[in-house]
Amino acid sequence: MKSKTVLVTGASSGIGEATAQRLVMAGYKVYGTSRRAAKGRQGLFERLPLDVTSDDSVEATVKEVLRLEGRIDLLVNNAGFGIAPGAAEESSMEQARSIFETNFFGIVRMTRAVVPHMRSQGSGRIINISSVLGFLPAPYMALYSATKHAVEGYSESLDHELRTRGIRVTVVEPAYTKTRFDANFLEPDSKLEEYREVRAALGNHMKKVLATAEEPGVVADVVLEAASAQSPKLRYAAGALARRLRLLRRFAPAGLMDTGIRKDLRLTG
Repeated sequence: MKSKTVLVTGASSGIGEATAQRLVMAGYKVYGTSRRAAKGRQGLFERLPLDVTSDDSVEATVKEVLRLEGRIDLLVNNAGFGIAPGAAEESSMEQARSIFETNFFGIVRMTRAVVPHMRSQGSGRIINISSVLGFLPAPYMALYSATKHAVEGYSESLDHELRTRGIRVTVVEPAYTKTRFDANFLEPDSKLEEYREVRAALGNHMKKVLATAEEPGVVADVVLEAASAQSPKLRYAAGALARRLRLLRRFAPAGLMDTGIRKDLRLTG
């Protein structure tokens, strides 16, 4: 039986690269993409250039995979970026639109390009890499959290629409993960002196947390679990911390969660 074809966005490093490698080892034919990728086989999987913010780039890449393989069985939407800790009002409207363009509308573009082909073949899986910040608030990371909340709502709605077509949609929710993600943070582009101290404190706090975070392979293993499940769940928490936070969000009183978040980030008031 021919191996299933997978398209993974944001596969140059971190979670995306670990996921692509894990799927290859499980027998999938994997195409990993990134904006600066050179076309061709590098390492364990094929690489293709792709900018998820460009309609033309998305269309060209999906057409290329279909030309080479004739089908796409699994789409893993991982491409995204974050903004360094800062108050919500410290990002301009342009910066707000930019993070949504990649983290949310990039997923919409990829989905719109791939779903017609999955419908025609009567099967397919879409796995969107979300975050625990898709179900928890993130003070001083409001825009990133907002994109992940959007991904969660879009994915759940989409799964209802496509289930009768033989296609399932899943979100994978990691907590802190040891990647170069923080090294690629954009700085808030409208910084205010009022937030200078809290910005610095939260930046140092995040560096400490990421230093002891789980490896991206933990998330990759969960993606494989979701991809191969006969009856996939809508949501998969990836890692011990993510599972704990998911349970707390589900069962803990709202006031307790609110206090816990503020205590963890050392917020007053």
